[in-house]
Amino acid sequence: METALQKFKDMEKSWKWYQINRFFGALAGAVIYSLGINLFIVPVALYSGGIMGFSQVLRTLLIQYLDLPLQNFDIAGVIYYLINVPILLLSMKRIGRRFFIKTVMCVTTVTILLSVIPIPAQPILPDDTLACCVIGGIICGLGMGLALKSGGSLGGMDIVGMMLIKWRKNFRVGRVNLVTNIILYSICMFLFDIPTVIYSLIYASLSSFAIDKVHAQTINVEVRIITKMQDEEMEKEIFSELERGVTKWEAIGAYTDESVHILFVLISKYELSQLKNIVHKYDPHAFIVVNEGVNVVGNYKTRL
Repeated sequence: METALQKFKDMEKSWKWYQINRFFGALAGAVIYSLGINLFIVPVALYSGGIMGFSQVLRTLLIQYLDLPLQNFDIAGVIYYLINVPILLLSMKRIGRRFFIKTVMCVTTVTILLSVIPIPAQPILPDDTLACCVIGGIICGLGMGLALKSGGSLGGMDIVGMMLIKWRKNFRVGRVNLVTNIILYSICMFLFDIPTVIYSLIYASLSSFAIDKVHAQTINVEVRIITKMQDEEMEKEIFSELERGVTKWEAIGAYTDESVHILFVLISKYELSQLKNIVHKYDPHAFIVVNEGVNVVGNYKTRL
C-alpha cells in the first residue's frame, strides 16, 4: 500500500514539474521573440507580420507623421498589448485555462521586453539587411514556436484565427494570418518603399518556416493506447486536460491471452507529449501507437 502511495506521489510530482517546465518554456519563447525583434528587425526598419506588424506601423506613423516625441522609446510593444487586451477578453471562454494564462503571461512579457531591451543605434550587421532578415526571422520563429509548443501563444492573429474557427469550421489559422499579412504589407507598400516590403516578406516567410519546424499545430495524430489497467481517472484527465474525446474497446492479447483495453484518441501533434505524460502517470507500461499526418473529416476541434 505504501509503495503504491509513494508511486502515486512520484507521478504527481513528475506531472507538476512537467507543467512548470512548459510554463518556463512559454516564457523563454517570449524572451527569444523579443530579442529577435529588437536586435535584428527594428534596427533595419522592417515590419513583422500580424498584429505586431500593425503595431509597428502605428508606431512609425505616430513618430514620423504626427511628430510625437517617441524617438527614445519604442511603443510598439505597448500598442501590441492594447490591441491584444480585447482579443484575449473575447477569447477567455473559448480557449483552455492553461493556454489563456500562458498567453497573457507571454503577451505581457513581450510588451515589457520590447520596451526595455535597448535597440541598437546601428544594425548589428549594418551592410547586410538580408542577413538581418534571415537571423531575425529564425530567432523570432523559434520564440513563437517554443511558446506554442509549451502550450501558450504570443497572442495576435493566432487567437483571432481560433475564434473564427469556432464560428465557422472552414476557417484556418494559416489562412487568417495570410489574409492579415496581405493587408499589412499592402499598407506598408503604400506608406513606405518596395524594398522594405520585400525584406519584411522575407522575414515573415522565414519566421513561419521556423515556427513550423518547432511546432506543428496542423499535423493531426491518431493515438492508440493499449493498457491492461482499466482506469477511469486516466480517461477523465484526458477529457479535462486535453478536452479530447476517447473511443475505447476491449481486446485480448494473443500471446498472453489476457484482457487489454484500447483507447483511441485524435489530437494535434503538439498535444502528444501531454497525452503521453497523462498515460504514463497512470500506467508506465502502457503501449502507445502513434500515427501522424492523418486526415480528419467531421467534428474535430482544430487548436493551437
